[in-house]
Amino acid sequence: MRTLRFDGWIAGIGTASGTRAVLGHWPASPFGPFSDLMVEEADGHRLLLAPSRETADFVSGIYVFDEVRVVPVRVRITGRHWAVSAPPLDLRFSTGPRTLPGLALRAVPGRLATSPQWLALWDRPARLLLGAGTHGSVRSGRHQWYGARDLHPVISATVTREGRGLGPLAPVDPPVRFGSGSTPRRPCLVRVTTHVALAEGRTTGARPLPFGRSTGRGG
Repeated sequence: MRTLRFDGWIAGIGTASGTRAVLGHWPASPFGPFSDLMVEEADGHRLLLAPSRETADFVSGIYVFDEVRVVPVRVRITGRHWAVSAPPLDLRFSTGPRTLPGLALRAVPGRLATSPQWLALWDRPARLLLGAGTHGSVRSGRHQWYGARDLHPVISATVTREGRGLGPLAPVDPPVRFGSGSTPRRPCLVRVTTHVALAEGRTTGARPLPFGRSTGRGG
């Protein structure tokens, strides 16, 4: 087994139209800095938008999607304001001050907060309190650990698809169905260190088609 480490942020956003979006922003990863956007539409269609074939293969080897697209994914951060462009979607959101869950996460020393033993201990409380677990088995015999380090509520968001608004900010409900992980029901931005354990020699996932061509429904 070998373990890959990703340091960054995960944002979970719901909309009144029923579309839910999960942004992964990874300044430090085995693939270098990158961001990806996972989207579940109101009808249940699950879409991955990733910036390269390599990252799309890896993410689609962990989570389940009906469609994978390789597109430019650009993230601009200005203070508490985030702007994400991932054609055909655009996402804008702002975060509020750290609340009690964020303060509690910040109080845990970093080395402890990302240890498998600690994450196993806090998996059930996290699912009950936040609606998101701390670890779980994923595709291709892999296991993933989510070490949350900080949390800020998302207080406003705008999501558009090809220029069409998808409605005001709403809870991430029902939960997204990409795999063993999810995001809290209340829209938020989480600082996270993720470890993915995988067997040596495993492939990274199905090869997607570039720039808007679909791999077809599946999963």
